[in-house]
Amino acid sequence: MTAAPTAEAASRPTVFAALAAVYLVWGSTYFAIRIALEGFPPFALAAIRFLIAGGGLYAFLRLRGAPAPTRTQWRNAALTGVLLLGLGNGLVCYAEQSVASGIAAVAVASVTLFAAVFSALYGDWPRRSEWLGVLVGLAGVLILNFGGDLRAAPLGAAALVIAACAWAFGSVWSRRREMPQGAMSTAAQMLTGGAALALMALLAGERFTAMPGARAWGAFAYLVVFGSIVGFSAYIYLLRRVRPALATSYAYVNPPVAVLIGVALGGEHPGPREWLGMAVILAGVAFITLARQRR
Repeated sequence: MTAAPTAEAASRPTVFAALAAVYLVWGSTYFAIRIALEGFPPFALAAIRFLIAGGGLYAFLRLRGAPAPTRTQWRNAALTGVLLLGLGNGLVCYAEQSVASGIAAVAVASVTLFAAVFSALYGDWPRRSEWLGVLVGLAGVLILNFGGDLRAAPLGAAALVIAACAWAFGSVWSRRREMPQGAMSTAAQMLTGGAALALMALLAGERFTAMPGARAWGAFAYLVVFGSIVGFSAYIYLLRRVRPALATSYAYVNPPVAVLIGVALGGEHPGPREWLGMAVILAGVAFITLARQRR
């Protein structure tokens, strides 16, 4: 059985709120992950984050009377959680140990391109204006990051490419599968993705050499509440109700948000090329959004 991608009508204000969440909250998680890695190993960081967020959300929903996922829904949620969170988020955490944040932003921006390709494989070809938005947005990310440090460790760079592909395919694939309803889908994916990440941490031999400091704990708490529960729930909502090109357009907004947070909290000073890149990125998002509205 395949669930329809737009089984429920999308409320425009709710879509805008969900887009704001994935644009702003997920843009800030680059800085939060970097801080949390001061005290947590990468896969363990992601595993603990999603197991806590997913377990808490699952318990809350069950207490409120929400039905447990069926066996089919658990299976589909597990595969999606492994792709989006295990490989997608876990490999980003791994890469941020050695890869510049600008390189990470370029890799994440490629999610939208990969999503368009995977959608085409299912017969859902993007419109010409949507392709234009994708290409303009990617050009903006390249402009933004050519102004920064592009040096990267080979393993970290490869991890980012795999992460982008896994996230894009998981996003497209999940739209055509029967998934748990509403927030239960978020909880199930975080639980199964967190379990996969725990296995990855075990296989990687990760250990805590010392108790994380206050900064790392604060960043971790932010990732659990906002990056996981708020941001991921908003993304799941978008996946079920809007086209993939719009749902994954956060990839173009996250880099400038990350740069602005670096200015405010990290003392960074972007140059003219960085500001130009941000303007082009937002133009790409506008193309995709307008194409969606016309469609």
